[in-house]
Amino acid sequence: MFQYLSYVALASTLVVCSANALATEATLALAQKSGCLNCHSVDKKILGPAYKEVAAKYKGDKTAEAKLIQKVKVGGSGSWGNMPMPANSPQVKDEDIKTIVQWVLTL
Repeated sequence: MFQYLSYVALASTLVVCSANALATEATLALAQKSGCLNCHSVDKKILGPAYKEVAAKYKGDKTAEAKLIQKVKVGGSGSWGNMPMPANSPQVKDEDIKTIVQWVLTL
């Protein structure tokens, strides 16, 4: 019985990991399509900070999602140096911005 439960737990873990990997790939493709990856990458600075740096900076900040959605929509500067971030609204849909920001905060 214990061995069966171990197999069930392992299979469940694999399903969750596979679903997370698919979600990550889909969101990464959305970020590419939206133009985000022209200035950002997951783990290294390009023009803007790496997404992992953003996630680390805002870790534990319960207002981070709303702040970042607003910054992506209207643009801004000063948080990461002198390079301004251009506004991404209306060319990127609000729900896409939210999806990308939520994903970045999980890194």
